[in-house]
Amino acid sequence: MRIDWRGASDVGRVRQINEDSFVGLPDRGLWVVADGMGGHAGGDWASTRLTATIAAADAAGSFDEAVERCAGAIHAANATIWQEAQARGAQMGSTVVALLIRDGRFAVLWAGDSRAYLVRDGRLLRLTRDHSQVQALIDRGLLTEEDGAGHPMGHVLARAVGVEPTLTLDVVADTLLPDDLFVLTSDGVHGVVPDGEIARTVMQATVTAAPAALVERGLANGSNDNLTAVAVGLSETTLLMVGAQA
Repeated sequence: MRIDWRGASDVGRVRQINEDSFVGLPDRGLWVVADGMGGHAGGDWASTRLTATIAAADAAGSFDEAVERCAGAIHAANATIWQEAQARGAQMGSTVVALLIRDGRFAVLWAGDSRAYLVRDGRLLRLTRDHSQVQALIDRGLLTEEDGAGHPMGHVLARAVGVEPTLTLDVVADTLLPDDLFVLTSDGVHGVVPDGEIARTVMQATVTAAPAALVERGLANGSNDNLTAVAVGLSETTLLMVGAQA
């Protein structure tokens, strides 16, 4: 009975500070990727504070209770980061994508443009939808997905943790299947590695090798951002284990 997982993060070849942060707590069925913004250590502080707040949240209870507590922790971090930004007189914030696994189900909570993918039955499914200006243009039919890739407004977010006093989170939830594989990425990875290439990379690697392979792929493709990837792979016995522990 095992959950295989691994995370990898790299400052990249342009930035001086890695403002990405990730955490994995397999005993609690929780994984988080956060991509901070703000510069001068502001983004680093925001993403680290965010992941630490989520990790410290109460893990007890049912699946629905765990989702509610995770969301509550993100909202609490939003208030803390917002207040710190006001005190510093500078805008700072962070994206967030959190994966929760419990009782044979999964949930993904997110704000911003960090992504969650699911590899199931040999296909890569994107579970999240970017909260970005480019995605808004795509949704309105003013840009195609192809035109949106590499768009100069690609890093302009429509939503993030800590940039407003209140936050709206999106959540998706579904039933787990044996051999599901989840991949969480910051935009330093998926901004330069197309979904098809992400699919090939993770399917050709083990769960524990996939994150580093994605980061290397992003660097090879010329990413000018911090890069982070987390992979979480399940087995049929894992589903029984998680359900029994909850």
